[in-house]
Amino acid sequence: MYITIRDRPAENRAAGPKARVATTVVLLGVVSLLTDVSSEMVTAVLPLYMTAELGLSLLAYGVVDGLYQGVSALVRIFGGYLNDRTNRPKWVAVFGYGISALSRIALIPAHGFAAITGVVTADRLGKGFRTAPRDALIADASDPAVLGRAFGVHRTLDTIGAALGPLAAFGLLLLVPSGYTSVFVASFGFGLLGVAVLVLFVPDRRTAGGGLPARRLFAELLSPRLRRPLLAAGLLGLLTVSDGFLYLSLQHSGGFAASWFPLLYVGTNLVYLSLAIPLGRLSDRVGRARVFVGGHLALLLTYLVAGGSGGGLIATLVALALLGAYYAATDGVLPALISKRVPAAARGSGIAAAQTVVVLARFAVSLAFAALWEGIGPQSALYLAAGLLVVGIGAAAWLLKGIDA
Repeated sequence: MYITIRDRPAENRAAGPKARVATTVVLLGVVSLLTDVSSEMVTAVLPLYMTAELGLSLLAYGVVDGLYQGVSALVRIFGGYLNDRTNRPKWVAVFGYGISALSRIALIPAHGFAAITGVVTADRLGKGFRTAPRDALIADASDPAVLGRAFGVHRTLDTIGAALGPLAAFGLLLLVPSGYTSVFVASFGFGLLGVAVLVLFVPDRRTAGGGLPARRLFAELLSPRLRRPLLAAGLLGLLTVSDGFLYLSLQHSGGFAASWFPLLYVGTNLVYLSLAIPLGRLSDRVGRARVFVGGHLALLLTYLVAGGSGGGLIATLVALALLGAYYAATDGVLPALISKRVPAAARGSGIAAAQTVVVLARFAVSLAFAALWEGIGPQSALYLAAGLLVVGIGAAAWLLKGIDA
């Protein structure tokens, strides 16, 4: 048995930029907050846990990081398809969140490369199942005029959790040096709490016109309306270096204590937290494509600052701030952009298609950047990535020209 909180029907919601953010969006934000406390506790310690505690190579971390970025792509499309075919987005999301929560506790006995790879794969499969149904619920519950703000509110709550997770991991490692088991147990507890909130409180919404046949869903995914945004998102994803490598680069040049490593994630997430709603609102006013491309300019500056930081405190803080601004301008803005390009009944599949393109691209670049780091060093690798990103930004701006009209 579960409790439901019903939003006003779409036809009765106040239209326009002053429309309120739906209760469903806030509840899903709370679920994401708790889940991100769980996931970011692990993410914040995983690079050092693997390389310093377990003694695995940087290339091994690159493989795991690539899996972390890319495995969910294997099921994101299926998760979106399942959402649209069954018209039960809540329960598809519950399945995904549950798998991810269980993977946290499975990290305790995982000490070898193969075991960690298996656990990370399970976690990312869970993320693949849950993301598109969750974003489809947000879009369905929201007034179209404030989609950017709605996703901004959700991402803000999500990012509060993403900031608290590394802080919790940092505190545990201060209290218990090398206490990675404590981090994994606490992470499991937060993940389980997130699943409970989703099951008990989030409404079991149905999408109007849901349950499209497979042929119609695939036709929507191949439509010209999605072609340009998918190409632009995939191209920019191919040029996005993962956070773990950026943070390892800053730590490598700065030489600060390993126990402080999780705080790098906190710095990024605090900036993301402060900018997610303002940039979401800005995307509603000036165009989501413009804000999405602009966010990648912040990423370009992040590469340049991180590559030339020399470990200085000011440069490190600037790099973290720029990375947070990049996420605030892209993470919620992309699904808001895609949501306007597909009908409601195919929304889950459309969002999943965009997310799949991005994570597959990031999977490829994670492996390539690990090899570049080993071959030419972190500074040269970041400068090369920056040069390629300049070209990518120009191409993406051309692909998305006029798409907000």
